[in-house]
Amino acid sequence: MKIDLHCHSYYSDDGISSPEKLIKMALKKGLDGIALTDHDTTKGWKEAAEVAKKLNAVLIWGEEIKIKKNGKTVGEILGYFLKKEINPRGKSVEEVIDEIKKQGGLAIIAHPYHWIKPFKELEKYKNLADGIEVFNARSQTKKGNQKSFIFAQKNNLAMTAGSDAHHCSEVGDAYIEAEVKNLEELKEAVLEKKVKIF
Repeated sequence: MKIDLHCHSYYSDDGISSPEKLIKMALKKGLDGIALTDHDTTKGWKEAAEVAKKLNAVLIWGEEIKIKKNGKTVGEILGYFLKKEINPRGKSVEEVIDEIKKQGGLAIIAHPYHWIKPFKELEKYKNLADGIEVFNARSQTKKGNQKSFIFAQKNNLAMTAGSDAHHCSEVGDAYIEAEVKNLEELKEAVLEKKVKIF
């Protein structure tokens, strides 16, 4: 199964494409589907689910959650396999991760070495999250991706990858692959570090 784990639709304030266009592009590029991870919203889930069902595509319900402390961004967490939206307002990193896990989801630190907004205090939170995004095709430089990979290896953390697409043309620029039959197995493969990064 090949999945782009980081995609934004026009339900993100900086996204351009519809969930339908994102999913169609994923299939066109030989992927099985996407994780829809709009910024602090799940408004696109219903639309994406209808399209995924119609096209027999895989869809992971996700959200990219921005966490602030004293008005300053601490970083972003990717929540996967969620059941409902998580509102980060007034919540700490610990509280957001706890809420993701209570929903049975995976909490992944997004683009920790982002060239503008890196994840602050990565060392402090590394063992709370389920893993880190080691390959981000849009928001990290090659050096940033390398640093993420080395950090994950050194700390024995689960690794993910995603395009961080904000336009459908970017879908599939980074993705994971695993020998699994369903989403529950995919979730386990991520946790057990049995995914390939592309």
